[in-house]
Amino acid sequence: MTSNQSAPAATVVPVLVYEDAGKAAQWLCDAFGFAERLRAEWHGVVMHAQLVVGDRGDGAIMLGRQGAQFRAPRAGEVSQYVHVTVENVDAHFEHAKQRGARIVDAPADKPFGERQYTAQDPEGHRWTFSQHIADVAPEKWGAKLAR
Repeated sequence: MTSNQSAPAATVVPVLVYEDAGKAAQWLCDAFGFAERLRAEWHGVVMHAQLVVGDRGDGAIMLGRQGAQFRAPRAGEVSQYVHVTVENVDAHFEHAKQRGARIVDAPADKPFGERQYTAQDPEGHRWTFSQHIADVAPEKWGAKLAR
């Protein structure tokens, strides 16, 4: 497989649309601990940004500026959310809350072995942050492996 230094290394990369991609990138880095990897500007306006997360930088998202084909979520809409695994969900929650993240669901232990919370960023995207707390067989909580 060929590598490309203009693209994130992750296999699956969500692309989220924001009215102000530059402001969103700054906020996501500050509140949720992402690091900016790449930025593309046109006449001083951020049109595209790439952010990474994780010790190896193997988690990635791309941000795009709202335009004719794409728009940011409208108030009350949720058509997607981003799931991010973190080392310490409670510390992450406190940090995000202090930076102004709107908390949708406070940290809670889930029956499938994760401790999670969900927050919303200033433009309405939902983010679920999750910490592995137990190895639970899928059958124990009502799921089954597809293989």
